[in-house]
Amino acid sequence: MLNDRIAFIGAGKMACAIASGLRGKGIPAAQLSAYDPSGAAAESFTALTGAPCAPDMGGALKNAQIVIFAVKPQYAATAFSEAREFLGGKLLISIAAGLTVSRLTLLSGGMERIVRVMPNTPALAGAGMSCFCGAPGATEEDLCKAEEILSAFGLCRRVPESMLDAVTGLSGSGPAYVFEFIMALADGGVYAGLPRDAALELAAQTVYGSALMVLRRGKEHPAVLRDAVISPGGTTARGVAALDAGAFRSVVMNAVIAAAERSAELGKQ
Repeated sequence: MLNDRIAFIGAGKMACAIASGLRGKGIPAAQLSAYDPSGAAAESFTALTGAPCAPDMGGALKNAQIVIFAVKPQYAATAFSEAREFLGGKLLISIAAGLTVSRLTLLSGGMERIVRVMPNTPALAGAGMSCFCGAPGATEEDLCKAEEILSAFGLCRRVPESMLDAVTGLSGSGPAYVFEFIMALADGGVYAGLPRDAALELAAQTVYGSALMVLRRGKEHPAVLRDAVISPGGTTARGVAALDAGAFRSVVMNAVIAAAERSAELGKQ
């Protein structure tokens, strides 16, 4: 179990999700701290996690060994200008979308121990998917600590930084595509005669259960699992034919590619 003190710059929803995950893994509240200029965010963080929010940046960071940067990218420069004097010798883990390792190094005043993370919103339900990479100065121990933190609220995978735009297009933006799919399934159920609440429950649980099958039976390709549902000339065969007629797979692939390309554009800006 991590023994390091962990401080959050930013106490919004993702910070709360990470801190709650750590608390669920046995990290005591006293080992965590946060700072957020928004009083409402600070109060919510403490209410949800039991961990204190300091009244200023120095109070949150000075005794921490690990700092989690959970600020929206447009506010990063301002936040780092306040935090820079307290960051020396610490491990910085950033979940700010689009901020590259080189940009984080510059903003932080030359920190070497940096881990860049692309999480996603299912972290709020303890079922996130996070991909991460380390700066050249990050040690293997640093990366293992980051992995332990990220594992507290879902699955995680180490990737080269060059892959993070693709990660953003798939797992970062992917929850929105899945929510669209759940709504479409439910709408179809309503059209076919189901009450709205029943259709939504059936749709959400079907997506959840199907995803668990893919994760738990990882050696089986999803196509094998799909074919096990399809009977010759049956109802599912006709439904899958309708998806193919609408170019369902191509539309989803194009959504991932478009989001990844946009992520790359934002990174250059």
